[in-house]
Amino acid sequence: MNKNELDYIFYGTEALASDIEHFIQHIFKANEQAQKNNKRQTPICIWGFHGIGKTELVEQFAKNNNYAFSYIAPAQFEEMGDLLGMPTIKGDTTIFAAPEWVPQQEEKGILLIDDVNRADDRILRGIMQLLQNYELSSWKLPKGWQIVLTANPDGGDYSVTPLDDAMLTRMMHITMIFDVKEWAKWAEKNHVDSRGINFVLTYPEILENGSRTTPRSLVQFFQNITAIDDLSKELATVQLLADACLDKETAAAFIAYINDHLSELPSPDEILNSDNFQEKITNNLYQIIHKETFRVDILAALSTRLSNYILLNSNNISEQQVNNLTSFLQMEFLPNDLRLTIAQDLMSGDEKIRNIMAHPDLSAILLENM
Repeated sequence: MNKNELDYIFYGTEALASDIEHFIQHIFKANEQAQKNNKRQTPICIWGFHGIGKTELVEQFAKNNNYAFSYIAPAQFEEMGDLLGMPTIKGDTTIFAAPEWVPQQEEKGILLIDDVNRADDRILRGIMQLLQNYELSSWKLPKGWQIVLTANPDGGDYSVTPLDDAMLTRMMHITMIFDVKEWAKWAEKNHVDSRGINFVLTYPEILENGSRTTPRSLVQFFQNITAIDDLSKELATVQLLADACLDKETAAAFIAYINDHLSELPSPDEILNSDNFQEKITNNLYQIIHKETFRVDILAALSTRLSNYILLNSNNISEQQVNNLTSFLQMEFLPNDLRLTIAQDLMSGDEKIRNIMAHPDLSAILLENM
């Protein structure tokens, strides 16, 4: 069923991953100040469809900002003891031994409560005190810890437990949406198979309506084809792997992508480091994109990847690579709007990138096409 045909209920503003990171940083600073003033902190709940990277965003945020990290999936909790801990005798008193996942150290940390509305209603009621006071009757979070939750939307075809207003009002909410360019930048940084990145950028619509095809399932698939050097020679294996991860339409699209030789598109590394740009890049690209119709979408995908690669590797861009970037921008069949898009993307980078764009040859090309 098409996702657009279902009524999903989200909370908070729809935002890209980079905007959510800024949102988290702001709330964390406010919470730190609240804690200093002995006021209540506010948890964050990130809503969104499955497989778009909500959990990984929080994990990566913790890693990038030197936060300790603790993770729970309350859908796995079967009884309150999983949340409160187990009673034990200490002298003449019964006390609770906190669960193993409860942080013990006072430090900057994030407790991630993942897929919170997959939990049983009884567990959700138990979590409410934690969200309000950062403690339960049996234990409390150490100083410096923050709470982030993730959730799938209410309604639609998700098997979730609706959160009532009493629970919703204990949190700040934001909804994560998928953006193919942001995903491509993440994929470039995390060394996802180059052929897979090109595929997603060329056919971004594959992620619009599928339930099995998500950014997560695509990455699983791409990881499993990385060891296959020539996809066309092992088409049956590729088909098996695609069917194991993706919906039928996406699997068929990827096989067609191979049969049309689009999986042979050059990577940014190959474009920028080619020792014979005209023959290895320009001539080959011309053959690929001039079929029955002129494939501007392929050039757009390569342009996005080239920009992302340069932005992520600004410290190591050589004179030869600048020359090849110039050659790419000078290709006669590259539309002017893509030249300007590359320029705009790169000018958003750091000072080293802007210095690259000030190269006389690059500046001349951009001035000619403005």
